[in-house]
Amino acid sequence: MTSVPEFGFHLQTTDGMARRGQLKTAWGVVETPVFMPVGTAATVKGMMPDSVAATGAQIILANTYHLMLRPGADRVSRLGGVRKMMGWHGPLLTDSGGFQVMSLGPLRQLTEDGVTFKSHLDGSKHHLTPERSTEIQHLLDATITMAFDECTPFPATKPVAAESMALSMRWAKRSRAAFRPRPGYGQFGIVQGSVFADLRAESVAALTDIGFEGYAVGGLAVGEGQQAMFETLEVTTPLMPADKPRYLMGVGKPADLVGGVARGIDMFDCVLPTRSGRTGQGFTRRGPVNLKNARHAEDPRPLDADCRCPACSHYSRAYLHHLFKAEEVLSLMLLSWHNIQYYQDLMAAMRAAISAGRFAAFEADFHAQQARGDIDPIGTG
Repeated sequence: MTSVPEFGFHLQTTDGMARRGQLKTAWGVVETPVFMPVGTAATVKGMMPDSVAATGAQIILANTYHLMLRPGADRVSRLGGVRKMMGWHGPLLTDSGGFQVMSLGPLRQLTEDGVTFKSHLDGSKHHLTPERSTEIQHLLDATITMAFDECTPFPATKPVAAESMALSMRWAKRSRAAFRPRPGYGQFGIVQGSVFADLRAESVAALTDIGFEGYAVGGLAVGEGQQAMFETLEVTTPLMPADKPRYLMGVGKPADLVGGVARGIDMFDCVLPTRSGRTGQGFTRRGPVNLKNARHAEDPRPLDADCRCPACSHYSRAYLHHLFKAEEVLSLMLLSWHNIQYYQDLMAAMRAAISAGRFAAFEADFHAQQARGDIDPIGTG
């Protein structure tokens, strides 16, 4: 019988604050820095699991809140967990459900014990606590479980941010106590504190004292803007344990990923590649492209000549434009695939640059290429 590896992170090399590492799990080794496609309801929208893996994606994310409501955590458990149910063979990270519950506004009630909320599906009442969130993630068979936290809204006054962070730290302690350790599985704590450096420092200290297999930076990409996000990372990541993976939640655009890696982040997730793909926006080495634009109607060239995805290797911009104008399902499938491929290629390029000690040059070239904008329309070059 093959032994299951212990969950662990190996930091291989650094280049400035950028880090190159390996995360070992029960379901495979993840090369970092890494981007995790989001499979909210146990599916990356518009893609089959094998297609997601073909892009180079190593680990995906699923959503505790949505899966607890439908089809239900107990049912998922009976079906062997999210990975088995959906046919994904790599590691799986689940968020705690805290962000979605906090987004419900008047539909939820917050107490020290947890959150009572009404389902957005049928109005049924539910109570989510750190213990229940951790149990649900166990039932989902999450390779990486997230501590249950309150995502501090933005903007928030410092007293509000401090109170919210302190509650999340108490919930983190309860989440850790409820976590059932297994070989190759881990749990991450979530750093809060809004844009206040001293609160972030206090949060890191509290979580480190509890002790987790990894640490996430939460409460960013909620409206504070890129500059404030980067400034917060600059004062937060140096305080985080160097021998544990660092995960920036819910981020983001390609420039956010590059800037996050430059500031010591190892893991990212975001719905942007697939959500943008469904609306006709493709990410390329020369910036975003809106394929619904009439300029592409008779363009026989690929969306991105350097991309190996099916959308770029088999089809023209003109065909993709036609699919979106005709509202064909294939349009969102192809462009979602392309965008995830672009994100995975970007992460692979950053890993190579860090290993070669040339991340600063890579970062400068990335921004220079993005600033060039899309290729000239047909007939104008």
